[in-house]
Amino acid sequence: MHARNLSTEGAISLQKYNCTFRGPSGIRLTEEHETSPMCGRYTLTLESDDLEERFDATLEEEFSPRYNAAPGQRLPVITDAEPETVQRLEWGLVPSWADDDTGGIINARAETINKKPSFREAYEQRRCLVPADGFYEWVETEDGKQPYRVALEDDRPFAMAGLWERWEPDEETTQAGLEAFGGGSADAGRDDDPLETFTVVTTEPNDLVGDLHHRMAVILEPGDEREWLMGDDPKDLLEPYPADEMRAYPVSRAVNDPSTDEPSLLEPIES
Repeated sequence: MHARNLSTEGAISLQKYNCTFRGPSGIRLTEEHETSPMCGRYTLTLESDDLEERFDATLEEEFSPRYNAAPGQRLPVITDAEPETVQRLEWGLVPSWADDDTGGIINARAETINKKPSFREAYEQRRCLVPADGFYEWVETEDGKQPYRVALEDDRPFAMAGLWERWEPDEETTQAGLEAFGGGSADAGRDDDPLETFTVVTTEPNDLVGDLHHRMAVILEPGDEREWLMGDDPKDLLEPYPADEMRAYPVSRAVNDPSTDEPSLLEPIES
């Protein structure tokens, strides 16, 4: 599995998008990145057994609850290629035709998902479920940007609609990597493994999320999850989730730091 050292590959400031994270220096937010996306943080606090039971799939790797999942990290997804397995893919989709593995896209707009070159083929052939039980949004206040956690009323887990991709370095990229390390053996100083990545699909917000942001993640009804994975053209599933089944509450600004990943982030504070 292709893995990148997020602690050494640069910091990206996303103050414009109400959050900051560390990740690969080329990560992008959306294909139409002049428009800010759903801010790239979410939670998945299920224990391993509960995650497997909820999605009727077996974990490929050990999993620990996540209270502040961020772009550039390898996170659980269920793909149409292996619907019985919970795999770990990197958040930030790199199209298969990309020249290199930088520039991962964390969100895809539902309205153009079947038209944009970055997503068109993935929509037709590589859809996935992104397990979660909440996501964060930031609101401008007199005291700065205040994070809110958005979840279902009873905090039950759900699946966000996603797309995934598999990028492989071509011969020229591999050779360039070898030359950068002064030649040597084919295994020296490089990582030419395939890179599997995903993006979260967003849509217009419902009334609740609309008070926080102009986009929201597509949350699928449990009965629609397999249709999203296996259906011929399930674009009609990409609608805002009902606001009356959701809640939003302010949380600590400690969530601004993606290295902070602890249960206390879920606790409500007074706004």
